[in-house]
Amino acid sequence: MTLPPTAATLKGDVLPPPSSNSLMVMKLLRQFVRLLAMAQLLPALESGEETLVGGQAVLEGVMMRSPHAWGIAVRKSNGQVMSHSELLDRPSEKHKWMGWPVVRGVVTLGQAMALGFRALRYSANVALDEMPVNEEGKTIQLSGWMVAANAILSVAFFIFMYKFLPLVAATELKRVSPAFGNQIVFNLVDGAIRIGLFLLFIWATSLWGDIRRVYQYHGAEHKTVFAFEAHDPMEVEAIQKYSTFHPRCGTSFLMTVMLISILIYTLVPVTTFWARFGIRIALLPVIAGISYEIIRFAAKHRGSLFAIMTAPGLWLQRITTQPPDNSQVECAMVALDQAMELEAQRGGQLVLA
Repeated sequence: MTLPPTAATLKGDVLPPPSSNSLMVMKLLRQFVRLLAMAQLLPALESGEETLVGGQAVLEGVMMRSPHAWGIAVRKSNGQVMSHSELLDRPSEKHKWMGWPVVRGVVTLGQAMALGFRALRYSANVALDEMPVNEEGKTIQLSGWMVAANAILSVAFFIFMYKFLPLVAATELKRVSPAFGNQIVFNLVDGAIRIGLFLLFIWATSLWGDIRRVYQYHGAEHKTVFAFEAHDPMEVEAIQKYSTFHPRCGTSFLMTVMLISILIYTLVPVTTFWARFGIRIALLPVIAGISYEIIRFAAKHRGSLFAIMTAPGLWLQRITTQPPDNSQVECAMVALDQAMELEAQRGGQLVLA
């Protein structure tokens, strides 16, 4: 007697394995979700400015940039390190006004975000390249439209999470008690909710194993930049002695943005919901530019008042940076070496110690 499929399964029959196409789609979706989470963390994982060496953690690797070049190194599951490098234009060398204070912060942040998405796509595709070919004999990669969709979703999530929700919550509290209608109190509450949501997101993502490894690569990037700035040899032992907390980290930048935004929003005399929401979107470039200047100044003047303002960002790096292992430091070394080789070709003054 022939049993129905479900009964046969209960009797011990094994279900047929999923097709290679199904596995590849699942892998692609997983990478898309990882990329989406990383896109939200992108500003927190970046560090550096136009005239200095900096970098960014990516999926199983590190991207490093110098003034005129960038390099990326990603480790595959078999231990092999894949690398790539390209020359990089400095906008302020083509347009002097892009080097003006505040403006340069907006330009640098825009370039860093664009470069960050390119680096994330490269690292995601390295992981996808390890998948077996599908039934048509092709490997699968993240297409341009998937990266664009990811970027759009990330921006929408950022606006909803950190602009819309805090404003809705503060507005509702104002209806409950007139005390929250005071301009200073309203924006303090709005800012406190925004910071709380940001901290919750950072903590929640740190529970994800994939993101914890990204935070380790973030620590490797910071250690390597510290060693480079100290003119130490680019060796694992020399790099590992440094701290994972760096003052120019994107985490410090984001915390500074959130603190500065409270002050600036308070100074703008608007009271209706949609006017406040519009101001929060319109003033984003201004706040980013001012925050960039504060981070830049604080990095050069460690004992200043502005350095104290960036302290919360350094504290938060206890989550967003984790001690890396030697293999992760090696990735950061390869990425920096790739960038500096091209920098030397471009005639840059920065050289490895």
